[in-house]
Amino acid sequence: MTTIYMVRHAESPYMDGSERTRGLSVEGKKKARQAADLLVNEGINLIVSSPYARAKLTVEGLAHKLNLDIIEIEDLRERHFADDDYKISEEEFVPAVNRMFEDPSYALPGGESNLVCQNRAVAALKTLLIEHNGSKIAIGTHGNVMTLMIGYFDSSFGFDFLMQTDKPDVYKLEFEGLELKAVTRLWQTLRFDDKDAVK
Repeated sequence: MTTIYMVRHAESPYMDGSERTRGLSVEGKKKARQAADLLVNEGINLIVSSPYARAKLTVEGLAHKLNLDIIEIEDLRERHFADDDYKISEEEFVPAVNRMFEDPSYALPGGESNLVCQNRAVAALKTLLIEHNGSKIAIGTHGNVMTLMIGYFDSSFGFDFLMQTDKPDVYKLEFEGLELKAVTRLWQTLRFDDKDAVK
């Protein structure tokens, strides 16, 4: 069995034009430390991440605790929503995401469709599963691309799943070869122990 720990990034203040560089809020940094505490005894032996700062910063504490480097994988980046000059309001954002899940080939101007994003991210994930068979791997990730990766193996993970995830959030995926056998939400377990840790 190969175990993948999907670690969705902690709270990160949104700023136009800073997809790659924006970091974590004060609360996000606190929750990232809690995520590290949650995972430190899982036996993780490899940490990879989206190249975006908020994803790397969320697994940075875990990397320090385990004395592991964080390997950046470009194809694990968040889905590119649209050209920089295409503006979308907060009210329009969620309906646009929903449409992308209803029609995987739909994309905003200059952006990636679900299908395009899923294909490149799943290819990277499959490479990890093949090259590190039997390992325990933490992945610093994002809500959309995480949902698309899990959804490739289990179609019940879609828009509704994405909408109920937290920042951060942690999911344990157990694979036998390239077959997904089980998905367990670990951050939910933490919620019962310390409600203030999540909300």
